[in-house]
Amino acid sequence: MSVFTIILIVFVAFLAGMEGVLDQWQFHQPLVACTLIGLVSGYLEAGIILGGTLQMMALGWANVGAAVAPDAALASVASAILMVIALIGGSDQATAISTAIAVAVPLSVAGLFLTMIVRTIAIPIVHFMDGAAEKGNFAAIDMWSIIAICLQGIRIAIPAAALCFIPSEAVMGALNMMPAWLNEGMTIGGGMVAAVGYAMVINMMATKEVWPFFALGFCLAAISQLTLIALGVIGVSMALIYLGLKEVAKSGAGAAGSGDPLGDILDDYE
Repeated sequence: MSVFTIILIVFVAFLAGMEGVLDQWQFHQPLVACTLIGLVSGYLEAGIILGGTLQMMALGWANVGAAVAPDAALASVASAILMVIALIGGSDQATAISTAIAVAVPLSVAGLFLTMIVRTIAIPIVHFMDGAAEKGNFAAIDMWSIIAICLQGIRIAIPAAALCFIPSEAVMGALNMMPAWLNEGMTIGGGMVAAVGYAMVINMMATKEVWPFFALGFCLAAISQLTLIALGVIGVSMALIYLGLKEVAKSGAGAAGSGDPLGDILDDYE
């Protein structure tokens, strides 16, 4: 792995670490982080496949109150780097991706430990910002806030830089030591990740109003002549039609419905 490639990977890791807190550009999401690392390392296709698979796993990861979700940033970046090292060492793409998926969950848990350390370090930074606010020093407030965010980026950048220096022979040796049943199990488990992700999506959208759209999407997807662009256009068109009908129902004089025309129609059959 060249020095320039390592620099680009560390930069992507730095952005992913910051976005784990900011949530503005979503660089920490597996699909984005793995794709970017695959792009800068020359393995774009493998990065997209890994990112898409891990994204299905991360759909249910969310911070709720004091409950902190597994760290998607470290899981995405570290697993993508290990995949790239395996590919450089001569591993086939399927084995490299399945191994990266297998280590993603333990890495996400390790990321929680790093997050705890960084947030503990950030506690005195808050007091520094309070002191600057009392003095009306806005430049100092901005400086300390930037430092705090950069600490989150460094939290991912340092492990990423360390992983980049792992010899590909070591990774290949570890892969070759794995028994066949373990490799097959990781491949099957990687395939199940997508199914679990879709199940999470279904669980979140399981309402009377959207089930017909879900079923219709499966039917349209079975038509091989329709491209992804065509399916996207159909989806956007149906959403606009649905929103238009909803607005008509709300603005109708004396309408006794709920404002959801599809829901009212389904209620008639109960």
